[in-house]
Amino acid sequence: MASTPPNHGTWSVLVIDDDDGVRSSLCAVLETSGYNVATAASGEEGISLLSRSAFDIVLCDYRLPGATGLDVLRSTAGTVPFILMTAFGAADLAMEAFKGGVFDYIPKPISPDKLLFTLTKFKEFEGLRRENATLRASLSDKYSFSNIIAQSSSFRSVFDTVKRLAPYNTTVLITGESGTGKELVARAIHESSSRRGKPFVAINCGAIPENLMESELFGYEKGAFTGANTSKPGKFEMANTGTVFLDEIGDVPPSVQVKLLRILQEREFERLGSNKTLHTDVRVVAATNVDLREALEQGTFREDLYYRLNVVPLNIPPLRERKEDIPFLADHFSRKFGGQLSDAAIDRLMGYHWPGNVRELENVIERSILLAPHPRVEADDVRIDMGQRSRAAVEGDHFLPDGLTLDQYEQSIIREAMKRAQNNKSQAARLLGLTRNALRYRLAQMGLE
Repeated sequence: MASTPPNHGTWSVLVIDDDDGVRSSLCAVLETSGYNVATAASGEEGISLLSRSAFDIVLCDYRLPGATGLDVLRSTAGTVPFILMTAFGAADLAMEAFKGGVFDYIPKPISPDKLLFTLTKFKEFEGLRRENATLRASLSDKYSFSNIIAQSSSFRSVFDTVKRLAPYNTTVLITGESGTGKELVARAIHESSSRRGKPFVAINCGAIPENLMESELFGYEKGAFTGANTSKPGKFEMANTGTVFLDEIGDVPPSVQVKLLRILQEREFERLGSNKTLHTDVRVVAATNVDLREALEQGTFREDLYYRLNVVPLNIPPLRERKEDIPFLADHFSRKFGGQLSDAAIDRLMGYHWPGNVRELENVIERSILLAPHPRVEADDVRIDMGQRSRAAVEGDHFLPDGLTLDQYEQSIIREAMKRAQNNKSQAARLLGLTRNALRYRLAQMGLE
């Protein structure tokens, strides 16, 4: 007869063997090591017990009266991990067992050390599997529509569009100011599609130096350039069967734009330093915080690539155009940072124009909660960084400084941005809200490129 089913406070093992001595000895070893153990004397008893109780793993003899160990395995439809006990040297049986889905097999007579080592290996494997499942569930929840905080009609229309296009492999171009949540929307598209559970590879094109962009995106072979001591796959290889998110797509130089166009058209590319054509199955979602049509007019962005990317345009409205979302976002962030905002504090947040959008709102709420003298943040505790540019926008002062023409004023701003960015064009372009190529165009006009 089967013993009493175990509780689930610790790792539970079901031992199935028709030999009373083997069952007793295995039960003693396992219980001494802290496992909850149940036993069955036949395959039929094991199947019956498995149908009524849950176990972390089954330790089962292959040769049993009536139903064999593999019959017991098949009865679970692969829902319970198995370790099969077999006669020593039964290699063919072991192969059959692995094909059936067993975790491992142990030859008889069973060494207690071998048994406990195998179980320890199983627990480590199962722990990683459960952790991975929890992480996937957490990520899926984080990037689901219900966790993008928005109640406004303008953002709800974004949700509707995402729901309609998510099941397809259509290329999407997300536009919107910095801090509006473009990557969050891109991840929601991925998590709502058939590629869910596959790689999502996000690439900030503005953060990659121009001379490294091709190798980062497409990979390289050993010896392709000085320092290439090994071969390395690119982002498009790593994202195969999944989604590639190209943020700040306007910063991609023309030489790489050609290769991106080929990816979109043919789904193929070559690594740097290789003539071998590789194929990739990826969905491309791109994003930009600048108007790419201006880059088209300046000749810094390919027209054919633009239309390949802009199959489905998706614009994320700035926070100032959906202020009805601010109370909901404020509640979310205040709970995230362990504080509380008064109605007066929320009114102050509602009165600001948020040039940095949701990212700035989150930073302000975190800073205000950390620095407030009380758990409840009042209006005077709201720490909004009203810089010179922000004050001018709030006050509506858009006049040029005295004595400067528009061109001179633009050049002075560009020089200041380059100075602050220590001549890093990508960083200066982000400060100015331009693509890197658009900034280079203006610098060339100024004689500085």
